[in-house]
Amino acid sequence: MFDPVIAPSGTLLGLLQRGRGDGTLHALTAPRAEALAALNHCVVRDPRHDWQVENRSLYYARLYLDLGGELDAIEAHLFDTEDILDTEETRTGLALAVLGHLASYGRRDALELLRRYAAEGSNWAWALDELALRDDDAGLRSLAAPVLARFPADPEGEAELAAAVRDAFEPRPWRLWADDPREWIATRVRAAQETGCFDRWQRQMNSSGPRPGWSVQAVFDWAQQGVERGTALHVPAARCLTAVAGPEDRPEILEAARTGTEGARATALRYLADSNDPDALDLVEQAVTTGPTPVVEAAVEAYERMRSVAAVERARRWAHRPDPLGAAAGRMLACRGGAQDKDLVLGALREAVRGEGPDAPTLWTLVDGAGRLGIGCAAPVLRHIYRETASSHLRGRAARALAATDPSFPAGFAVECLWDCEETTREVAARHAETGDTRVVDRLRRLAADPAEEDEVQTAVRSRFGSEMPPV
Repeated sequence: MFDPVIAPSGTLLGLLQRGRGDGTLHALTAPRAEALAALNHCVVRDPRHDWQVENRSLYYARLYLDLGGELDAIEAHLFDTEDILDTEETRTGLALAVLGHLASYGRRDALELLRRYAAEGSNWAWALDELALRDDDAGLRSLAAPVLARFPADPEGEAELAAAVRDAFEPRPWRLWADDPREWIATRVRAAQETGCFDRWQRQMNSSGPRPGWSVQAVFDWAQQGVERGTALHVPAARCLTAVAGPEDRPEILEAARTGTEGARATALRYLADSNDPDALDLVEQAVTTGPTPVVEAAVEAYERMRSVAAVERARRWAHRPDPLGAAAGRMLACRGGAQDKDLVLGALREAVRGEGPDAPTLWTLVDGAGRLGIGCAAPVLRHIYRETASSHLRGRAARALAATDPSFPAGFAVECLWDCEETTREVAARHAETGDTRVVDRLRRLAADPAEEDEVQTAVRSRFGSEMPPV
């Protein structure tokens, strides 16, 4: 999947792509055709950089309801000929999740689209998972025959069926079909369930990982084999060293951290950092200076896991370095520094935005640190990140930091956050938004009454108004 093209933050499309609360508010006041066009664009061209952690489906589904939107664009997207050519679930996953929420709100057309796609579409398993949560038994039973028809009645087809049953996110349809009165359906599904259980047991028994009795060198060799196969194994290898290594092995591990192969060096650095070895910090610095990129990344990651006072003190020395270790030092101080480190954290935050933009991965930790340390001077930078980032998770972190640093937050961004796509951001808004704005009170009432809303958000709403909410 290619990185999505995100429109400017001041446009309706850009706001909706980011999942900002202002996107909904602007869409509800824009011409309906324009709002629906932007909404359909977002749903059929997933704007998320990380679709596995960022939420959009409930946000878009609610807007479809508010606009009374038709589902023609979603239908055309799902049943386009591209569905045969591009079977990646990222192409249709967002649209199917939106349909799932709409079905839970009682949209019959959404339920029928999900049933049809489960029977005919390439990403049928996702549609079936959505239906497992929303459809009745009769609806699910009607899909048994078309789903099973996808798997030929030969050894290869039965193996694929067993894998589909084993890996299903929602088991309800398969359990229902295992008791189907049509014997040919029930027999195939039960056989697939039994095969899937056996496959799990067999994979556990045939593990090719470390064995009891391995030496330190054997662990290093295993880590290097992973490098040669293109699979980083230094993290599990470091855990193995914890069980294998004794005090007498420390010289060998130190030498591997200095001059070992890529896999051995990364493993040794991780092990030494996790055990707070007195030489770990010097070896991390040496690795960042002399090691290849994978070793540098492993060394920085190992350092950031350290919890010692010495690691924080070293961060104060390293924070001005113009390299990955300097950036890691800024993040270390953001997580574990004290009030005396505010200027260093603020400097790291500003430098990251200037150098890498509002979507830099390092900002997640730095933004949290600005809020934790209550750095009031960081508010302008945090507001910029809030507006411009394409990551709804980073925007939520910026909102939490602003709640701790910006006196204008309750009457400003907190209001629009009540419509945000992320439930954690809506929770922050429910706790902080000023209720003098009538939109805030009305929105809190709706969130409290919406069965699709997360429990944490509704708890935050009740904390503002008590358990007895006025009627919607």
